[in-house]
Amino acid sequence: MINAGELRQRWRALPIGTLDDVIGGGTCLILAPHPDDESLGCGGLIAACCAAGRPPVVVILTDGSGSHAGSREYPKARLIALRAAEVTEAVGILGLPSDRLMFLHQPDTQAPHAGPAFDAIVDLLADYAAVFGCSTILVPWLGDPHCDHVAAALVGSAASHIARVRYVAYPVWGWMLPNMQPVEADAHGWRLDVTPYLAAKQRAIAAHASQYGEVITDDPNGFHLPRALLEVFASPYEVFLLS
Repeated sequence: MINAGELRQRWRALPIGTLDDVIGGGTCLILAPHPDDESLGCGGLIAACCAAGRPPVVVILTDGSGSHAGSREYPKARLIALRAAEVTEAVGILGLPSDRLMFLHQPDTQAPHAGPAFDAIVDLLADYAAVFGCSTILVPWLGDPHCDHVAAALVGSAASHIARVRYVAYPVWGWMLPNMQPVEADAHGWRLDVTPYLAAKQRAIAAHASQYGEVITDDPNGFHLPRALLEVFASPYEVFLLS
């Protein structure tokens, strides 16, 4: 047991890995809990894969409708459409063809952790991995403090076993855990140098404009990306963890 601050120090000291270290010899499937997690946690990786002629499959688990649930200007259907358009633009900036972006349409904050719906998602992810020749499934770090991130980690892990491919995690909200919070985790994996793709990654993150608190202005409790989190993902390195 260590604290979160020490764990993050270990993340920042991980060895520099290559694209092959992170995703293996083929391409990969990236499971994002919400529209924007793909750009935050894996934007540089997506761009690097596309530049190498190995475009990933990006799968968005939930519809993103929980970010501004109190908005009248953007009722649920309009918000879902907006967030889908934003992630489509974001991955396009990173070089990903639109036919490699998939939506699973799970309700935001209600992605399943078990049961028939969970099993159906697992089977679908395993099918995607097989059809697209993926050697690795990338999912959020299991310690990310959000129920949908935990759901994505669980379904991705289960799908990797069925598909017989590697399982690699990327932290998102784990970067924001209080320094002294105890965590049962260790750090094994790599940092990927995404310097050549950092400008594209920043544009992709910015394409999720609704998450900056300026597009949807009639929900005082609406979500906005914290500055501290955005600063983390302005780094020239992305962290990928082996379980």
